[in-house]
Amino acid sequence: MTDFHDALERVIHEIVAPQATTVDTTGTFPADAIAALGTAGLLGLTAAESDGGGGQGLRQAAEVVQSLAGPCGSTAMVVLMHYAGAVVIHNHGPAEVRAALAAGRHLTTLAFSEKGSRSHFWAPRSSATAEGGAVRLDADKSWVTSAGQADSYVWSSRPLAADGPMSLWLVPATTPGLRPVGAFDGFGLRGNQSIPVEGRDVRVPATALLGADGAGLDVALAEILPWFLVLSAAFSVGLMEAVTAETGEHLRTTRLEHLDEALIGVAGNRADHARMRLATDQAAALLADTLAALEAGRADAMLRVLEVKAAAAEAAIAVTDLAMKLCGGAAFRKEVGIERRFRDARAARVMAPTTDALLDFVGRAINGLPLL
Repeated sequence: MTDFHDALERVIHEIVAPQATTVDTTGTFPADAIAALGTAGLLGLTAAESDGGGGQGLRQAAEVVQSLAGPCGSTAMVVLMHYAGAVVIHNHGPAEVRAALAAGRHLTTLAFSEKGSRSHFWAPRSSATAEGGAVRLDADKSWVTSAGQADSYVWSSRPLAADGPMSLWLVPATTPGLRPVGAFDGFGLRGNQSIPVEGRDVRVPATALLGADGAGLDVALAEILPWFLVLSAAFSVGLMEAVTAETGEHLRTTRLEHLDEALIGVAGNRADHARMRLATDQAAALLADTLAALEAGRADAMLRVLEVKAAAAEAAIAVTDLAMKLCGGAAFRKEVGIERRFRDARAARVMAPTTDALLDFVGRAINGLPLL
């Protein structure tokens, strides 16, 4: 798929944007949007051409997530987690699942966070036990995006037998013993269906292992984490672009009749809108440099990866806060969309690895200390 932009814009215009308010208000999973993205080849965008996919990389995936984040954060987050999970399936998964991903018929997601270890995804408490030629998985997963909607989970556990902190498994969503718990009724990203998933006596074949037993953290750090962190930054940048543009429109078109001038005529308003633009451009520039560092294999590539989500997440919080201030009472009305972006922006700060965890990683990296 050499040029996906027209297809992406069509799906956004026809489905994603018109349904965004309903998805947020009702907390409904954006099934129509995800199906349309699959049919348009966008869910298979990063699959290898040899598997029938688009053959595109992280830069193109970031463009998709950034473009979706403005009109509908929930849809963008579902696609973000799909791309982050798909990369390890593309590298280690079975041919039939790779082909389904490439064809846009398969939605996947990450099942890393757990009740016992919270946002410390690198320390799973769930177990993997060899039983009768199969592997039994037991876990209390939490905050699984697309839970009950995805076709598979990239599932972490303690190792089966090897040394190491964790192993990764490809677990079909229809596997007996899996149970999504409840429905998501959250503050932001209300349609992303991020809920706990219980696993009790979940049986998968030994071939469901993604990478070597015990090597799951190495796989996660080398393959999944760069995609997740960069795409999370793209999400924040897309949201900032949308809210900055909408705030500008409000300032230019809303008038102070007694002064016979628009809100943009007030110097303080212009300064705050400029701050929004600066923060958005700074985050976008760091995202672009991170992608360039990864593509060039620069020595500072991993540092940029660790920095980019934290920087963009905090910038998005500041930008949406300014948007609420500048748009005043209008920003509180749901039909305007500002308050939805305000809520959605706050998720990135607490999604593992959290901003605090990433700041610790950056501090370790720049001082020559091990990350974990």
